[in-house]
Amino acid sequence: MLVEEKWQDILLAVKTEYELSNIVYNSWIKPLEIFQIDDNKLYVLVPPEQIALNYISKKYLTPLKIVIFEMTGVDYDVEFILPEDAKKLKPKPAKSIAMQDDAAPKENYDLNPNYTFDTFVVGSNNKLAHTISLVVAEEAANPEKKFNPLFLWGGVGLGKTHLMHSIAHHILANHPELKIQYVTSEAFTNEVIDAIRNGSNSQINAIRDKYRNVDVLLIDDIQFIIGKDRTQEEFFNTFNALYNSGKQIVISSDKPPKEMTTLEERFRSRFQWGCMADIGSPDYETRMAILRKKKEMDDFELDDEIIKYIATNIKSNIRELEGALNRLMAFSRLTHVDLTIDTAKEQLESIINPDLHKEVTPQLIIEIVAEHFQKTPEQLISKSRSSDIVRPRQIAMYLCKNMTGASLASIGEVLGGRDHSTIIHGIEKIDTEYNNKEATRSLIETIRKKINPN
Repeated sequence: MLVEEKWQDILLAVKTEYELSNIVYNSWIKPLEIFQIDDNKLYVLVPPEQIALNYISKKYLTPLKIVIFEMTGVDYDVEFILPEDAKKLKPKPAKSIAMQDDAAPKENYDLNPNYTFDTFVVGSNNKLAHTISLVVAEEAANPEKKFNPLFLWGGVGLGKTHLMHSIAHHILANHPELKIQYVTSEAFTNEVIDAIRNGSNSQINAIRDKYRNVDVLLIDDIQFIIGKDRTQEEFFNTFNALYNSGKQIVISSDKPPKEMTTLEERFRSRFQWGCMADIGSPDYETRMAILRKKKEMDDFELDDEIIKYIATNIKSNIRELEGALNRLMAFSRLTHVDLTIDTAKEQLESIINPDLHKEVTPQLIIEIVAEHFQKTPEQLISKSRSSDIVRPRQIAMYLCKNMTGASLASIGEVLGGRDHSTIIHGIEKIDTEYNNKEATRSLIETIRKKINPN
């Protein structure tokens, strides 16, 4: 998420992670406001006293930068400024919070701003899928029947979501008159479940209006709705309504329709009406290109020997490649330690195991849960008590207990040294929700499949 959207959470994280008292937080941290973002420069307004500027810069600049990096993944150059200094800056309306408040509201498409065609690295494993996705994006106003629906499939972390977001971004930029809707099957399922639980016909009608009155529907990870009867039925009717109206549909899955053994024939046939494109695992040259591209985008200096080491040892998917590089960037920028090949090997020891099948460990669970909720593993093991951190942390506790043989003590240790009673409370809370709330059960099973797809 953008730093502007997470600003209040960032300030609260500074308070909790650095154990600031209420009076210190209310006096110095809470009043801080983003004035402007200029490329990678973040200007933050402080209370209008010179002493405040000097004091806050000395005491809280580094903690704020660290938390911003942890919560956004962006290493901003942060500068504290006074209101009179702000007047001297050239305004940037598109990125200024003050200007955005007066602007016309924009629809939230829940798209990753970094997932575009420009940042997608094309290799032999994904060239066809990339080409067809670009054609679909360019022809979205008048979809070609042979590409509708477009069914993208491939294993976890190979770039399906990146391509779907790229299609959406391209349409928004080049066909602003078109109405699009991107949704994960998990989110779609939860909307249907909520409407059924509430017994609300108006809510069901709102869902139908939301997804059937669009020009382009993109639904990610369709495999997770299989077996959920009401959700399947709602999607089936939505698919038919859009297809019969000549609207573009884009679907992604971890396997092709013919390999979905429990998929009803009516779905299988419709998914195969248009075009199917698979994304395979990247070869060595593509893995090298992906790492170099990400290094360049993040303005991160890294010895080529380390890049070769990562590309040689991580072969399964792009997500793990980028995760390895993210770990090295975080380590380097937050510790200011120069990265050598030996340091890199030490830091990546837990995620690089080229010869053995990946074991489900508490550390793996923490990483995948964090990714699912768009957090970092560091946030889950931190002292933060923010609700958007606590819930993923408790889900990680529950999955660690149910998917590994780890003791409660060892689970507490990997989750930031938490005590026995805290771990029990977290597990019991999620266990109760799992047994009583279908939405929680669906969420847990979705994450469980990401941890262990087999």
